[in-house]
Amino acid sequence: MQEATFLILTALAAGSQHGYGIMSDVAQISNGRVRLRAGTLYSALDRLRLDGLISIDREEIVENRLRRYYRLTPEGSKELATEAARFQSNAASAIARLGVAGGMAR
Repeated sequence: MQEATFLILTALAAGSQHGYGIMSDVAQISNGRVRLRAGTLYSALDRLRLDGLISIDREEIVENRLRRYYRLTPEGSKELATEAARFQSNAASAIARLGVAGGMAR
């Protein structure tokens, strides 16, 4: 799973959000390292919907524009948990091989 996809799913794990909220949340989660452009985000959201990992929660009109909210599906939550565990395991292996103790390299 690509990092942007992981971060989008992570943003939605806290509850349904609209596109701008997801973009803001991804930037916050990644400490500003990942900043999604609208085209990239909406392409990813369409793909995630087709894959059954997210669904449309609701839609509303705000300032004459459609605002669509997305949420994780049960399959999306499962996939996110699997990826998070994989990342955690890989990070633990890297830290062990680097000989990092207490967060500091020896």
